[in-house]
Amino acid sequence: MKNQHQPVAVEGYPFIGLFAFISLFCAAVDWNCLATIGLGLTVFTIYFFRNPDRFPPEDEKAIVAPADGKIIFVGKVPEDRYFGGQEVTKVSIFMNVFNVHINRVPIKSKVIDQFYNKGRFFNASLDKASFENEQSGMLIETESGIKILCVQIAGLIARRIVSYPEVGDTLERGRRYGLIRFGSRVDLYFPEGVEVKAKIGDKTVAGETVLGTLV
Repeated sequence: MKNQHQPVAVEGYPFIGLFAFISLFCAAVDWNCLATIGLGLTVFTIYFFRNPDRFPPEDEKAIVAPADGKIIFVGKVPEDRYFGGQEVTKVSIFMNVFNVHINRVPIKSKVIDQFYNKGRFFNASLDKASFENEQSGMLIETESGIKILCVQIAGLIARRIVSYPEVGDTLERGRRYGLIRFGSRVDLYFPEGVEVKAKIGDKTVAGETVLGTLV
């Protein structure tokens, strides 16, 4: 999978190259104001697509955050697609444009199903974003048989969800598995068998912050 070692995510290269070219062109023709703007956009884009290393906790039963950001929802909800309408615990993490946008595997698991829904682009912090926005979902199963649903959701200005794994892949906890460009959220759905520790308002670090543990 991509972006396992690069300091900047490869999906950012076209944007960085474009803004750098604009900045250099404007500087060459003495459009200094536009060159400065182009340079600022280049620096910000490099910052946005940064890809730092992370270090998961030693406890193999710990489920780590898939995204940097802020927890905006923790609660019981019915889930129809994979859990037959049963109530499960949903944890939602909102990523603003200043957060790292690389997404990471929450726990060692196997991908057993995936889906993609085209949708709208409401502000990702709104509840209706979970149902109406563009999204890409991945159902994973732990070695103990616990199924967890991970859903990447596009935001107000996000227009591209990237997810690398395929059905049948075995994923290591903390490994990079995708990203969402320019503002978004990730929802996790936990069934029974997971002790949820996440709280609304908590700040998360992808691959490191513990959201829950297998019981």
